[in-house]
Amino acid sequence: MATVVDSKKACTVNPLKMSQPLGACYAFMGLDNCMPMMHGSQGCTSFGLVLLVRHFKEAIPMQTTAMNEVSTILGGLENIEQAILNIKKRANPSLIAIASTGLTETKGDDVDGYLNLIRAKHGETLAGTDIVYVSTPDYVGAFEDGWGKAVLAVVDAFAQPCEVRDDHLVNLLPGAHLTPADIDELREMIEAFGLQARVMPDISGSMDGHIPENFTPTTLGGTTPDALRQLGAAKATLAVGARMDAAAAAIEERCGVPFRVFDRLTGLSAVDDFLQHLSALSGRPVPHKYRRQRSQLQDVMLDAHFWVGSKNMAFAAEPDLLYALTTTATEMGAHVVAAVTTTHSRVLEDVPCAEVLMGDLEDLEIRAKAGGAQLLITHSHGRQAAERLGVPLARVGIPMFDRLGAAHMLMVGYRGTRELINGWANTFLADEHQNTPQDWPLPEESRRAASGAEAASCSTGGCGCSSSIPAVDVVPDAVGA
Repeated sequence: MATVVDSKKACTVNPLKMSQPLGACYAFMGLDNCMPMMHGSQGCTSFGLVLLVRHFKEAIPMQTTAMNEVSTILGGLENIEQAILNIKKRANPSLIAIASTGLTETKGDDVDGYLNLIRAKHGETLAGTDIVYVSTPDYVGAFEDGWGKAVLAVVDAFAQPCEVRDDHLVNLLPGAHLTPADIDELREMIEAFGLQARVMPDISGSMDGHIPENFTPTTLGGTTPDALRQLGAAKATLAVGARMDAAAAAIEERCGVPFRVFDRLTGLSAVDDFLQHLSALSGRPVPHKYRRQRSQLQDVMLDAHFWVGSKNMAFAAEPDLLYALTTTATEMGAHVVAAVTTTHSRVLEDVPCAEVLMGDLEDLEIRAKAGGAQLLITHSHGRQAAERLGVPLARVGIPMFDRLGAAHMLMVGYRGTRELINGWANTFLADEHQNTPQDWPLPEESRRAASGAEAASCSTGGCGCSSSIPAVDVVPDAVGA
């Protein structure tokens, strides 16, 4: 059991965590025809917007109430009202989702009260557009907290009991650590048992990097408002990640839908458990293709353990992602010599490390050096630390702005675990051979050393050929009688 420790440093150096409002807006991007909006200054929104644009390499819909010094002191009612009316007029979204920031939380804006006044004043104008608000001060918590609070706020706003249950429908609540590719993989696994997955929020529909047929200023896909109102019609709720506890429990409390939370779906035993649960829900056996994928994963684990086993690895990530990665590494025989995270979570005590620190990437660097880490695993801001330590960096999580394909990284299921382990092993392999000459032809001296024999010049002579032929002993008596 790990000991969870809070950093006592006076300031953060090379930050690891991202803010709650950004996590909330990221969750809102998994809702169809939605316009996420931060209630704060333009700078707060612009910073988060740029970060997501660099990560996904896509246009990101996000608006702001553009608070300044005067409006912050006097209150943000007028700014929220004007922003909502402008968004309605120009984009006409199905949902306007508002996340607070540290600026307006410090002032103490009564946003729920503001929204009641705005609805009463502009009810006809806002017809057809729902408004959801979540309190996410960025001076506490982290990205994962904002995601969880946003999902809970959507559940509270839309979920309602349904008279008719669909025995083939299940709710899937993905954590903030899952990529669009992860969500697609989980949907495919659920549907393989004859079940239908209702994902909320579904960033696989909006943040998967597809090119739309028609431009829209709002989100390009995701969970529709009608689907949100039918959360209570499901047979069960499956939540992935400890941060989804509250939202899953809220659906059960409001709608009577039983739930189960899977703390991780990366790793052999974790995927086994998930598939067995789907088999029990559907009454069907596990499809053959997953038995074959399981066998493939076992083979990869056998092949890769020569390079991953006994290696010292240092991790820094949000709690749900940290737990999934460190447990998988330990199952491969690696040693977790440093674990740094951003916010408290019930899974941190189960991280296979002596201590988990609430810290930053400077803390990761210091602990990785002390523990003799041979691989750093964190997002792209860890590249400087890896360079100083002289070890490779495996990029995971958000932001990943110096690599393409972040939305398509797969880390769940048998296939995702297989790709993750192969990635670690290949990183170690590449690091071992990074100074090996790769050009061909090799210098003559290298070829001689490689052949282990004397080299003879080309027998044609005078042709200018620089090739050399390894000398061999020819025994005429042994060649054809």
